[in-house]
Amino acid sequence: MKNKEMKNKEMKSKEKNNKTKRTYTVKDKKKSKKGGKKPVFEGVLTTNRKGFGFVSCEGLDEDIFIPASRLNGAFHQDMVKAELTGKRGRHTEGRITKILKRGITRLTGTYQACRGFGFVIPDNARIAEDIHIAPGMEGDVSDGDKVVAEIIDYGGGGRRPEGRIVEVLGDPFAPGVDIMSVVRMHDLPEEFGDDVLKASGSVSMKVKKSEMKGRRDLRDVKMVTIDGEDSKDLDDAVSLCTKGKDYLLGVHIADVSHYVKEDSVLDAEALNRGTSVYLPGKVIPMLPVSLSNGICSLNAGEDRLAMSCIMRIDESGHIKSYEICESVINVDRRMTYTAVADILKGEDKALLKEYRGFKVMFKRMEKLAEALKKLRTKRGAIDFDLPETKVYLDDNGKVTDIKAYEHNTATGIIEQFMLSANECVAGYMHGKSLPFLYRIHETPDAERMAELMDLLKGFGYNVKGDPAAIKPKEVQKLLAACKGKPEEDLIRSLSLRSMKQARYSTECDGHFGLAASEYTHFTSPIRRYPDLQIHRILKEQLHDKLKKKRIAHYEDILESVANKCSERERRAVDAERDADKLKMAEYMQDHLMEEYEGMISGVTGWGMYVKLDNTVEGMVPVTKIPGDDFAYSEKEHALCGRFSGTRYNLGQKVKVRAVSVDKLMHNIDFELITDNDHRECKKKHEKRWYKARRK
Repeated sequence: MKNKEMKNKEMKSKEKNNKTKRTYTVKDKKKSKKGGKKPVFEGVLTTNRKGFGFVSCEGLDEDIFIPASRLNGAFHQDMVKAELTGKRGRHTEGRITKILKRGITRLTGTYQACRGFGFVIPDNARIAEDIHIAPGMEGDVSDGDKVVAEIIDYGGGGRRPEGRIVEVLGDPFAPGVDIMSVVRMHDLPEEFGDDVLKASGSVSMKVKKSEMKGRRDLRDVKMVTIDGEDSKDLDDAVSLCTKGKDYLLGVHIADVSHYVKEDSVLDAEALNRGTSVYLPGKVIPMLPVSLSNGICSLNAGEDRLAMSCIMRIDESGHIKSYEICESVINVDRRMTYTAVADILKGEDKALLKEYRGFKVMFKRMEKLAEALKKLRTKRGAIDFDLPETKVYLDDNGKVTDIKAYEHNTATGIIEQFMLSANECVAGYMHGKSLPFLYRIHETPDAERMAELMDLLKGFGYNVKGDPAAIKPKEVQKLLAACKGKPEEDLIRSLSLRSMKQARYSTECDGHFGLAASEYTHFTSPIRRYPDLQIHRILKEQLHDKLKKKRIAHYEDILESVANKCSERERRAVDAERDADKLKMAEYMQDHLMEEYEGMISGVTGWGMYVKLDNTVEGMVPVTKIPGDDFAYSEKEHALCGRFSGTRYNLGQKVKVRAVSVDKLMHNIDFELITDNDHRECKKKHEKRWYKARRK
């Protein structure tokens, strides 16, 4: 009996320990006044224009809220130690105890001259304070110039940050200065050093016969590249034929690793950049152009070295077998998404005649892609399929148009084929239990998922399942239910925002969005460093060179590579988003007072955001909404009129016009275009409205 009681006590003790077990690592501990211990965490600080900030710690489920009074001199993007102090609403609150490393040493902004001194208004809206520029620190700068400032004192304790001007970019409205300011703001390495250019210049621009030795010769296989009209770095080609009732799909990827050797100056530069960055009218490549657009690019009619994944797939889309090999290829045609989509439609007779030898292959590709997508959908893969922004520029870099770049049949074909190759490569290496880089997408955060589920109830959608363990299938069902409805794009966007960011990892933790247990990035080594690293590991495995020493080497470096590449990817995405916003503001500046239809994409206490059909987004300030006194209802996610009963909800269609634009801050202000009923409503409640205002 005693033994049984002891056993029960031990089990209860274990259960208690499991319940209180934290998923994060406490870096330091301090005693509180009550004698307890306050955990201290290391993380990166993200500040806000209003002065407060959040510290994001790896392994901690939620960020730590830091009030402005407890930043203790810390600056945006600093690596800090934060001590927990309690709870504020739903947020865990803390204070900065130590600054471990400064995250920003230089920033871009607009210089404004004052009597005897100047200051720089940062472009980055998250930086709360202007940078004071003392006399003698401004250099040859004019009032209103876009500049790069180096921070020499981060301030704190009531003191403003101080800096000096290190580069004058010029008039912010001059051609090219706006995009250059984005490049500088995100510290994107633009020019290649002499040593890197020298190394790339020494690479032969022709494939030698000696380099083909030991490779699968696929030069007689009919294959094409399918990319955008303006693409120049072509790193994937596809081939398709039939074998009995099965398809034989070939995904052929540029063998960049043959030219960019480990530990070379080219490799170091590629790792530092992490990814190519695509801005309106400007590409900042990961590799020098002689490689990215030259010998590595799968240009039609040229022999090229490749890594091929050749898959045998049945009619229903099941991959029966696959082979990964080093190859030599010669692409037959350089195709565009538009041309392939038009060929499949069969309406352009001239195009059909020009590519008559490829029509059958494209039709097979379309059919196979449909089968592959159907299978992925069946297992729960989520297709967010949000329209991307396409910015059109003239020769001077000025915006001529902005449109939503819609995916077509051809983009869908390439997407499905690349996903298949990536899954095969990930499955192959995971089965070997060897060090590798995976692309993972973790299960969404429970709190954010619960908020989304609550929000969607207002649209009449009920997402089933536990928010802490939601399944991809449930999100997929939601997106299928809203397909074709006015709120479709909004719900897709809200769902995407509720997801965690995909990242690179040495652990094969699966991909939530794709409902895939194993996934990696194999298909873009010209513009993504992880793909290049993966090719190296694959080749060593294929040649049976992954022995003890090399395994130890990859175990030593891959986690650092994964973290750096994830960070560089986020930097590129932020830069591309900022550049698009900047160009949107420039475009709307030339279209003030024009009428547009849009959808309410966000509702806050200070106003509502409206997204136009061309993807441009602006805000209607709550103080400028006519007809009533509007207040934000957090429960209903709507702006509600106090007297008229008028409501503005997420997803609601409205008509607006742009009334003001701040190009420097990328802000667009809209005003509502109200109908007659609304104007009558305004007139009816005008007296009560102004009376309430006076009170």
